Amino acid sequence: MTADFPSDSDDASLVAKPYAGDNAEPLTVSEISQALKRTVEDRFGFVRLRGELSGVKRAASGHMYCALKDENAVLDGVMWRGNAGRLPFLPEDGLEVVATGKITTYPGRSKYQIVIERMELAGEGALLALLEKTKARLEAEGLFDPARKRPLPYLPRTIGVVTSPTGAVIRDILHRLADRFPSRVIVWPVLVQGQGAAEQVAGAVRGFSALPQGHAERPDLVIVARGGGSIEDLWSFNEEVVVRAIADCPIPTISAVGHETDTTLADYAADRRAPTPTAAAEMAVPVRAELAAALADFEARKKRAILRPVQLGRERLQARADRLPKREALLEPHAQRLDDLAERLRRGLRDRAAQGRERLSNLRLAPAVLERNLREAQRALAGQKLAPALVERPLAERRERLAALGRLAEQLHPDRPLARGYVRVTDAEGRTITDRAGAAREAALTLKFRDGDLDVSTGGAAAPTAPRRKPARSGTAPKQEDLFG
Repeated sequence: MTADFPSDSDDASLVAKPYAGDNAEPLTVSEISQALKRTVEDRFGFVRLRGELSGVKRAASGHMYCALKDENAVLDGVMWRGNAGRLPFLPEDGLEVVATGKITTYPGRSKYQIVIERMELAGEGALLALLEKTKARLEAEGLFDPARKRPLPYLPRTIGVVTSPTGAVIRDILHRLADRFPSRVIVWPVLVQGQGAAEQVAGAVRGFSALPQGHAERPDLVIVARGGGSIEDLWSFNEEVVVRAIADCPIPTISAVGHETDTTLADYAADRRAPTPTAAAEMAVPVRAELAAALADFEARKKRAILRPVQLGRERLQARADRLPKREALLEPHAQRLDDLAERLRRGLRDRAAQGRERLSNLRLAPAVLERNLREAQRALAGQKLAPALVERPLAERRERLAALGRLAEQLHPDRPLARGYVRVTDAEGRTITDRAGAAREAALTLKFRDGDLDVSTGGAAAPTAPRRKPARSGTAPKQEDLFG
């Protein structure tokens, strides 16, 4: 039975009323919205969509809102906080992803959307596109600037290794270090693949960085290492949190992730990139045997450098010594001259003796000759006249100098100032005291005035008395002996 609905020609009524044959009550907006929601969810309870992310944003609650689009359509999407926190990558606009979830409606806006439970990158190409995009953004911030790179320590005492404690990587590093230069190694165990690996690696690097200078566990060098794998396996080392932790690390860092052909963003942020973990160990320390050989070579060169001047000096000395004349050649002219002088001396002595004998033989010591010589000597003595002035003049000059010295001694006598009111202080032995320190050491003092002496006590212990010498009377100079007897 069909209902008899009013036609367009019927007059519109003001109040709704049932029509003939109509047994359906009007539905509310909420009722039709819920009906649509159940219908859509029953039909599309599990779907997988491939599209490009657009308008990605995270709410303060942790939920993520976005849109999936292709060339002809756009579908809104939401990912609740629990699932958004477990994403292995950071969703960004322009990424092509595969989203898994269910289609539902949002009655508040009369829209349909997908509630995303899982999101994956749509193939390796999308992963590489995300990698390039992240690399360009971090490079623009200067995290990969070569000027930030620091030199590695030549011989680190402690090496920190951030890697899995159970893999072959740590064994290769330890074995290579033991072969080259045994060093102290501190392993910070982390996950290197899967959910939470990036956060653990970043936390380990920041943990080493947070150790204070001088701490026993603070390494001089940090190695971030992982074995080879696919781009998905190595993706944790492309995460922004790991790159920023390595770039901010104040300790020199070596990135040894994957094999030679594998490259991650951690390699660009580290101070040095090693093609393999074993190569990282080789970069970290030198070869001890080579160092020992180099030290031995330096020691030998030092000895040669020290002995070389001595050897050259010996050679020069020997060359000069060879050019010197022989000792006999130097002495022969002097020996010949000595022989000549000795011969001349012998001849001279013989000639002198012959002349003496001849003169002696010619001398005749007759009495008349001796008397004549005596008379000549007496006449020469009588001819010498000793005038008194020659003797008196020197005596007068000496008397005048002596009188001047006496007058000067009288003026400089120590008792001379006593007549003007001064006092002279002497000790028990009659020595003059000229300062306060000398007076303080004496137990008794004598004050000499112009008219007599006065004995005083300083208040100290009594000093043993000693016989005094009677001073000379003021104005009287000591008597001087006659210089002429």
